[in-house]
Amino acid sequence: MNRIASLALLVFGIVLLLLGWNAYHSLGSGISRAVTGSPTDRSLILLVSGGLLTVSGLGGLSRGAK
Repeated sequence: MNRIASLALLVFGIVLLLLGWNAYHSLGSGISRAVTGSPTDRSLILLVSGGLLTVSGLGGLSRGAK
């Protein structure tokens, strides 16, 4: 994986993590946690996918150029 793709994955992953963090702390997610005991599906999907993309981007950048 080249550096540009790894950097793009890292940036996109961080953006998704931030969106997931905001969705997790939103009013709708708070009501969902109060009623069902779990946050909304959207916030979980954003957090998990953001984490996976961030780890993938960091892994690609840590390999270095070949």
